[in-house]
Amino acid sequence: MAAKTLLLALLAMASSLAMASDPSPLQDFCVADKDSKVLVNGFVCKDPKVVKAEDFFFRGLDKAGDTGKKLGSNVTAVNVNKLAGLNTLGISMVRIDYAPRGLNPPTLTPRHGDPHRQLFVGFVTSNSDNGNRLFTKMLKKGDVFVFPQGLIHFQFNPGYTNTVAIGALSSQNPGTITIADAVFGSKPPISDEVLAKAFQVDKKTIDWLQAQRTFQLSDQMLKNVSTLPLSLSLSLSPSIYIHLLRAFVPQHRLLQRWQPKSSSSLLAMASSLAMASDPSPLQDFCVADKASKVLVNGFVCKDPMQVTAEDFFAMGLDKAGNTENKVGSMAGDTGKKLGSNVTAVNVNKIVGLNTLGISMVRIDYAPKGLNAPHTHPRATEILTVIEGQLFVGFVTSNSDNGNRLFTKMLKKGDVFVFPEGLIHFQFNPGHTNTVAIGALSSQNPGTITIANAVFGSKPPISDEVLAKAFQVDKKTIDWLQAQF
Repeated sequence: MAAKTLLLALLAMASSLAMASDPSPLQDFCVADKDSKVLVNGFVCKDPKVVKAEDFFFRGLDKAGDTGKKLGSNVTAVNVNKLAGLNTLGISMVRIDYAPRGLNPPTLTPRHGDPHRQLFVGFVTSNSDNGNRLFTKMLKKGDVFVFPQGLIHFQFNPGYTNTVAIGALSSQNPGTITIADAVFGSKPPISDEVLAKAFQVDKKTIDWLQAQRTFQLSDQMLKNVSTLPLSLSLSLSPSIYIHLLRAFVPQHRLLQRWQPKSSSSLLAMASSLAMASDPSPLQDFCVADKASKVLVNGFVCKDPMQVTAEDFFAMGLDKAGNTENKVGSMAGDTGKKLGSNVTAVNVNKIVGLNTLGISMVRIDYAPKGLNAPHTHPRATEILTVIEGQLFVGFVTSNSDNGNRLFTKMLKKGDVFVFPEGLIHFQFNPGHTNTVAIGALSSQNPGTITIANAVFGSKPPISDEVLAKAFQVDKKTIDWLQAQF
């Protein structure tokens, strides 16, 4: 039995796989044509002339998922199968509900990297001369955590109330590999001889593990593992991990400090791809070394042996932004009170985001508040409304059919996608505050607020140039430039 217990403890660290990025978009969008019989990587494109705003829209992330399953968690995915407009945009979103003691077990998401909140979370590095390192963190409401692409990771709710997280993933269809099910529950099963040799146990142990599938362990087994050191217990399989947290809370000061006081949380993440896509990671992570004087695309890497869980962590997204400030759209002071505030969590806030092609934002909108028309030159954005309502839209690039406007009214739990590089906006038409969480497919997506860039550049663009471009006289241009 001891051998079986140790095997379970090591299970979460056993895996290897190859990474692959989503195909980059070659036009404004390529809405999936689900009816086509043509097989391609992803989906073929719907005729752009019949595309409508509903193709970029999903409803339902305000609804709690059923956590009555054995592991006490439920994932509601918004991927290309639910939202056809995500095709080629390299991003998707999830809502994860956790019952008390609920677990999202050790998994691999082979085509994404992601950030999280209000949970005990962790990930394990790939094989190296230094072994498989485990990074863990207890998150509270408003905290953010990043899970690098392809690494085994988990989330666990150690409290006595429900927890909710919102996440974004850097693929339109990220895929999931639950380690226990894949290794010991495949159909047909992997040869017990192969697994016995891989895990260095006898065939009877493997046969027993394959029979368990979900690893429902007896009280006797829990007694056997209750003497394991805390560092080993953190790498155990899902079911035993839940029980061990119960067993260790009275015994370890570290876990006593981690008892949650809040029942809700938010999580998020985004993606890598596209028009000016982020560099692909060539190792588990490349935490930004802000102190280095070497200039590269992004940042040079910190010594991996100096990396800690804090490098993948940020707090504060539970705090409302000041919508009375003079704000632009993720770009600073516009000189105008637009009634919105963007709190960005990018590589400048979480150094662990370097090379992972993902970041996130919280956007607060006062009544009648606006996130002014802007673009992100290096990212697609996926956004969900947490509270309130938003009127949103984007405009296509130049074409023979003109610049088409797609708009939609969003309510709590709705999701909308803004394709990479296109001009888009969000407006709160109501009389109460609105909050949204967005994820972007770049560690540093950049923002170009249209009005600021055109009429407020330093030095200013020639009024002769702008007068001709906008087909007005120079006095009108001079007046517009004076506003900025």
